[in-house]
Amino acid sequence: MHSAGTTPRPARGVRRLVPVLTTLTALTALTSLTAAGAVPATARPDPSAGDVADARRAVDTQAQRLSTATAGLAEARARLGELGAAAERAVEAYNGERVRLAAAESAHQAAAERQRTSDAHLAQARADVAALAAQSYGGVDLTRPMAAVVAAGGNGGMPGYLHQASVLHHLSGGRAEVLKRMRDAQEVATILRAQASTAYTERREAAARAEAARTAAQAALDRQRAQTEAIEGQVRDFEDRLDQARSEADRLARERAAAQERAALQRDQAAVPAVGSGGSAGGDLAADWALAQLGKPYVWAAAGPDTFDCSGLTMRAWERAGVRLDHWTGTQWTSGPHIPLDSLRRGDLLFFGRITSNPGDIHHVGMYIGKNMMVHAPQTGDVVRIAPMWRDDLVGATRPG
Repeated sequence: MHSAGTTPRPARGVRRLVPVLTTLTALTALTSLTAAGAVPATARPDPSAGDVADARRAVDTQAQRLSTATAGLAEARARLGELGAAAERAVEAYNGERVRLAAAESAHQAAAERQRTSDAHLAQARADVAALAAQSYGGVDLTRPMAAVVAAGGNGGMPGYLHQASVLHHLSGGRAEVLKRMRDAQEVATILRAQASTAYTERREAAARAEAARTAAQAALDRQRAQTEAIEGQVRDFEDRLDQARSEADRLARERAAAQERAALQRDQAAVPAVGSGGSAGGDLAADWALAQLGKPYVWAAAGPDTFDCSGLTMRAWERAGVRLDHWTGTQWTSGPHIPLDSLRRGDLLFFGRITSNPGDIHHVGMYIGKNMMVHAPQTGDVVRIAPMWRDDLVGATRPG
């Protein structure tokens, strides 16, 4: 780029072409003069075959440099995109494991509570049996067999025997019920104890997976940070090479196109619908809340109030509309009906990645705000911002509810 008032210096390859092009121009003029019969005695001779070959080689070299720089720039930008996508996948994989861990912890707590209740019932049943064993009524030990009662009946004669037999007849059913309750309580306690043990194991395994996913996400982000600066330097280098290989007119045209693109984006952002225009009441509320977070930094696995990642932002936005979402693109993708892209309304969620059997392959989410624009938390080093929704990895949309 050249400062105002400075005559741009031709690129090196172009400078090499100047003498040859001058020769070709002179040759054209000479041919015209010859045709008119007025050839000066000092006219330069025709360009040699070597001059023409040199000119052609110079043009080919410039074309090759332009092609190489263009390919290098595209490759560098693709690597930046791949790094960002890899980091997003790792972060959302961690978010998914945290969701699973929360479910495992909830299941373990419920199983442990059921076990505690069951153990209390078993303890009461055992106490009832113990009381039954210790109890005697009218001199009758209810835990003794009938033969012992008959043998003891002599002490009271026949009336005492009949009295004891009557007591056993009326109370044997109650004793059987007490014993049955204890056996049932023992069986239930055994089952619930096994369930609680399984839930505990699953919680520990889920915690281990979450920790491994956290470590993997941190490693992916570290790689992204380490390589991004170097690749961005390569991008700037390739852009400089392109400027050198292009003509001044091409360079100015490219800069003008970029400026027009920025201006169009600003117009689109300014034209984003305001409150209550284009969405449901819940969708408008979610979209307006998300837009109020513009400029807040992206921090992976964060869900506010001062920092967000992509699924943390959309989760909190829809929470304001009374809809509960997980902090994970994998389940937000199934949070409501899938909406055709030509029927979007404010607040709808836009998903990016790949649709496979692995929900973690959907690695980014934004919120539609109208005019083909979305609000989203892009990546580490960036902030919550408005951006066009159209990306190569857009896979679909849902409407939470």
